[in-house]
Amino acid sequence: MKNSNPSPRIISTWKHGVPANKIAWERLKKGEGGLTAVEYGVRDSEDNPDERSVGYGGLPDREGKVTLDACIMDKNNDCGAVSFLQNIKNPISVARMVMEKTPHVMLSGKGAYDFAIKNGFKSMNLLTEKSKKDWENWLKKSEYKPVINIENHDTISMLLLDEENNLFGACTTSGAAWKMHGRVGDSPIIGAGLFLDNEVGAAASTGLGEAVIRTAGSAM
Repeated sequence: MKNSNPSPRIISTWKHGVPANKIAWERLKKGEGGLTAVEYGVRDSEDNPDERSVGYGGLPDREGKVTLDACIMDKNNDCGAVSFLQNIKNPISVARMVMEKTPHVMLSGKGAYDFAIKNGFKSMNLLTEKSKKDWENWLKKSEYKPVINIENHDTISMLLLDEENNLFGACTTSGAAWKMHGRVGDSPIIGAGLFLDNEVGAAASTGLGEAVIRTAGSAM
């Protein structure tokens, strides 16, 4: 994703990527920069309870807990990520803060939650009544068969090329529905869920996270 005649380009996954792209474009045209554009673009999906694979309203794990993963990366290969984050609606913004305010790339679980709270994020219940009912129905059978569904995958990924030919990317998800508690997929892993090289291009993944991790799907 590079352009010899630079003008901004934004791409993302799935139908909910269309309004997300619009948000990102508006941020970019206001001069807020590519990183802010991709962050707020995917936040649009995180905030939408009708998107059942991202953020608030995402389908829970088999214990009824909504756990979120996200990562963000900029033109300089600076990156940040969170995994197994609970009760924080916008993991992509926490991931950016990990990148900008810590010496680390990823924080996970309670550590990521505590970091978010200390930096002004609000704790909230992410399990909507609709997702709770779906989980309760699943409990009656308790079957888990992860399969690749070409119609929908559990994430939104966004890539942006700005007017100066610089690349930015973001990826956020609530992960596979009914996963084991503690499972982390490819989305927060640099080189799996997302990777970019400002001299070469950028890639992001969506699908069965375990398969993507095994192949370093975005780095390949």
